[in-house]
Amino acid sequence: MSSADGTYDVVVLGAGSTGENVADTVVRGGLSAVLVEEHLVGGECSYYACMPSKALIRGTEALDEVRAVSGAAAAVTGELDVTATLERRDTFAHHWDDSDQVAWVEGAGIDLLRGTARLDGERSVVVTGPDGGGTRLTARHAVAVCTGSEAMVPPVAGLADVRPWTPREATGAKTPPRSLVVLGGGYVGCELSFAWHALGSRVTLVQRMPRLLPEAEPQASDAVLASLRDRGVDVRLDVDVTAARRDGDEVVLTAADQEVRGEEVLLATGRRARTTGIGVETVGLEPGEYLDVDDTLQVRGVPWLYGVGDVNGRQLLTHMGKYQARQAGAAIVARARGEEVRAGDWSPHTATADHAATPSVVFTDPQVASVGLTSAQARDAGLPHRVVEYPIGSVAGAELFADGYEGTAVAVVDPEREVLLGVTFVGPAVAELLHAATVAVVGEVPIGRLWHAVPAYPTVSEVWLRLLETWRG
Repeated sequence: MSSADGTYDVVVLGAGSTGENVADTVVRGGLSAVLVEEHLVGGECSYYACMPSKALIRGTEALDEVRAVSGAAAAVTGELDVTATLERRDTFAHHWDDSDQVAWVEGAGIDLLRGTARLDGERSVVVTGPDGGGTRLTARHAVAVCTGSEAMVPPVAGLADVRPWTPREATGAKTPPRSLVVLGGGYVGCELSFAWHALGSRVTLVQRMPRLLPEAEPQASDAVLASLRDRGVDVRLDVDVTAARRDGDEVVLTAADQEVRGEEVLLATGRRARTTGIGVETVGLEPGEYLDVDDTLQVRGVPWLYGVGDVNGRQLLTHMGKYQARQAGAAIVARARGEEVRAGDWSPHTATADHAATPSVVFTDPQVASVGLTSAQARDAGLPHRVVEYPIGSVAGAELFADGYEGTAVAVVDPEREVLLGVTFVGPAVAELLHAATVAVVGEVPIGRLWHAVPAYPTVSEVWLRLLETWRG
């Protein structure tokens, strides 16, 4: 499928998981594709985000699970091995070597070009290689921008000058810092606070807003806050940092009435689109902005250009980027064949789950697993809804899983159509409950039919039955 003259059906900027999936989907559909990547093939998730961060967390999570079971707890006689944990993290990041990913790309029939890509007018991309040489690529059908997002430095005086960590540095650190200040209480800030505290750092989490995980159900925010504080993390809410400076080997952050110090400071305050320096201005778009796309991920006003994954700002999650990639790839193939691209809910060509059925997991202890709308989102959208809540620890399977299991299940139900709008689980190991909820939300399975989805006894999934009983009253 390679092209001697630099012409391909599809040119993909960025060989992270999103770009890989766009290219794979169009190649499977009979088109030719080339990936352009200046760094590591596999992208952020493989080397700096999902995989290495969860590897940092998993050992502590496993120990907590064993210590919560009488009898098994007696077998735990030592503490977490920090060196072994970091070594295991390195294996999941493939020691920052992308040769396995490159082999997969080649085996899938996708070409790979190393270098920095810039759009240069309609369906044209110029790539500057590592040696400084240039290559022009032309797309017959589509250019897909899959350049992702990057950590944002908030406008705090002096902050950029203190050499703060981004999540890249935080997941790849070779040793735990003596002390770490985490700015931001979203899922990245909470997860990495949990991880580095368990690995021996003294952690202070500073959140500008009045609660952690502000997009989650309040029950989730409260549970994660309580757990972090119980473990010894210093969590400070409603604190607006106004200045930063270096004082010897420490970073000093200043707020109106307090000062926070740490050997390192981690920015977990949000992300921005990687659209600067890639030539979007040559096709009439604004550098630095998220790409405005329709549900087929086609950039509005530029029909041959697609913005897929984090770069469009719809859902900044790896699995949603891969989902968008499959949908966009299918739409590109259909258009290339002259076939109808179907719009509307749950079409093979549209990413409608972005709006109504996005699943996510916060890998703290307790975990927070959610899909669809929260009660606040349903209220803000003006949707009829009723909230149903049940303590997961009252289910027999949870009692077996851990002594004193604490957790909560929250369902947001449309009482008129009697379907689920959203579900949130809070508790140990609840991530594995999430896909059933996702299927129920995506399928708009009627409550009356869910009664016939019988959970096995004794499993934690029996919480589904208890939610339905609570709904019925």
